[in-house]
Amino acid sequence: MSHPTPRRAPLPALPAVAGTPSRRRFLRLSALSGAAAVALSGCAANDSLAQQANAGDNKNFIAGDGSVAQYAKNERKDPVVLTGKLFDGTAVTSAAWKGQVVVLNFWYAACSPCRLEAPRLEALYREFKAAGVLFYGVNLRDREPEAAAFERTFGVTYPSMEDSGGAVLLAMTKYVPPQAVPTTLVLDATGRVASRILGLADQGTLKALISDALAGK
Repeated sequence: MSHPTPRRAPLPALPAVAGTPSRRRFLRLSALSGAAAVALSGCAANDSLAQQANAGDNKNFIAGDGSVAQYAKNERKDPVVLTGKLFDGTAVTSAAWKGQVVVLNFWYAACSPCRLEAPRLEALYREFKAAGVLFYGVNLRDREPEAAAFERTFGVTYPSMEDSGGAVLLAMTKYVPPQAVPTTLVLDATGRVASRILGLADQGTLKALISDALAGK
């Protein structure tokens, strides 16, 4: 099955592109995409795990292009099929998500944009939790101590899957380019990818995408 190829949206200062319900709607991050570019600069190593989580060294970091794509219902691919394991050993399977909107965020601790967006993701998790929206991180590189230090530092309370072996990433390669971190996906209630943020997530943009998925759009 081919990888969806989202088209670029207009610059943020311009009005949104009008389109029919069957067309993809594209958004573009504004000044925040500049923050993702700044994230390419390296940071000095720190002594404690908490300091590393807060600063990071961006080792092997490759930024997303900042694009945001929302896929119309008739353009969405088959439901996602994946299995993973949380850092505490709990098994996770997409089969259990039926009927619920799910947010998947691919991250690791040394990624600067991941640190910038972590509080935004946590705020949205708290906002949409009562509506039944599930949030999962997918950590691509870290051991449990590094991941836990990151979560403590930034107050992240939703769980993350340990995916250093790449099984979840492999299942999602249609949507998540290898090493393009962070990437955030919103799955609709049928388990299909409804939207994707490739790069640093803007809180308002992601909120709109989650709201649309909840509304069945």
